[in-house]
Amino acid sequence: MSNEQLKKGSLLAFLPLIVFVVLFIGSGIVTKDFYNMPLNVAMLIAAAVALMMNRREAFSKKVDVFMKHAGHPNIILMAVIFLLAGAFAGVAKGMGAVESTVNLGLSLLPANLLIVGLFVIGCFISISMGTSMGTIVALAPIGVGIAAQTDVPVALAMATVIGGAMFGDNLSMISDTTIAAVRTQQTKMKDKFKVNFFIVLPGAIVTMILLALLTHGNSAELTGEYPFEFIKILPYLAVLVAALLGAHVLVVLVGGTILAGVIGLLDGSYELGSFLQTVSEGIMSMEDLAIVSILIGGIVGIIQHNGGIDYLLRVISRKIKSKKGAEFGIAGLVSAADIATANNTIAIIITGPVAKRIADEYGIDPRKSASLLDTFSSVWQGVLPYGVQVLAAAGLAAISPLSIIVYSFYPVLMGICCVIAILIGYPRFKGTKMDQ
Repeated sequence: MSNEQLKKGSLLAFLPLIVFVVLFIGSGIVTKDFYNMPLNVAMLIAAAVALMMNRREAFSKKVDVFMKHAGHPNIILMAVIFLLAGAFAGVAKGMGAVESTVNLGLSLLPANLLIVGLFVIGCFISISMGTSMGTIVALAPIGVGIAAQTDVPVALAMATVIGGAMFGDNLSMISDTTIAAVRTQQTKMKDKFKVNFFIVLPGAIVTMILLALLTHGNSAELTGEYPFEFIKILPYLAVLVAALLGAHVLVVLVGGTILAGVIGLLDGSYELGSFLQTVSEGIMSMEDLAIVSILIGGIVGIIQHNGGIDYLLRVISRKIKSKKGAEFGIAGLVSAADIATANNTIAIIITGPVAKRIADEYGIDPRKSASLLDTFSSVWQGVLPYGVQVLAAAGLAAISPLSIIVYSFYPVLMGICCVIAILIGYPRFKGTKMDQ
């Protein structure tokens, strides 16, 4: 499609998203708490603005457009996956999977590579749990303890925890960012995982080398016992293997929840009533994200109806001269959205439809566009001083968020690896035709 074929569109169509960003970021600047404004409330206000625009059309028609896009099969499936992911994470945590996983890693850590080991544990836990925040909450106190026994700066330990957390947040089969990237680009989780893994792995290896060099000579023995039960780690392994084998994500999550529940019932962690209650609590923990996803679907539908997507594509088409340029365009879009919202999942959901249009226009493989969305949103989320991951680690360690950013090696290296992949071409896999 040439520039002439694109409709002129309208920049004003993006007013709902502009209102959302102003409310979300503006309230954070005023209150010095970037999560003071509830995400769902800000999104509801943005939705109201969207429905009030374009007064030449009947309100009922705008509602129809909103509901049609909010109820799109991809949006609803994504919302259901979020809910099931919450159920699995809650049940696994409740029966001791997180504690066993952490303790297994701590039991294996060599005394002279504690910080490197902390990063590796973070990578494994986050890829198993699918949540960067859960990983940070579990590992930050341990990182503080390691720093206290050595000459390692606390900020370096917290940056290490965040780096490990972002590794899994970017790759996990049950991560909300992975779910959002895969669904908006209409590809498969295992394919996106393969593409992403071999892109970010070099960044992880270089990070471990840097951490080993920076902490050379620092050694400490972790005191206390770290009991673990391998059977409690099985649900995480089962979900990862099943997803890589190509099982449908709904089957993977339901099966993982049942397996974790059965193990918990057998070892006494749960009774039937408490198991069902934990499932419910896990679902409720993701309700906000599911609702926000539906609202964003409707808002983006109104924006598209009012010509916003056409406008953006027209502007981008003027700047993009090649497929690589289009890939950098997708990376830039999701980066800007994440910097504005400080939420990588929301950034992906907002920019996903536009990225899909760009990918289709320039023949970009959907696995690649999904990888670009997930990777670049995670890069920024790992270095933003007002991002929830950095704020959480800083709060738990009682240090400044800015001191952590200095040591944010992995998120930066992850971005560098992705840029290199764009420039030289993504990896090919047997039986596939990954575009170069």
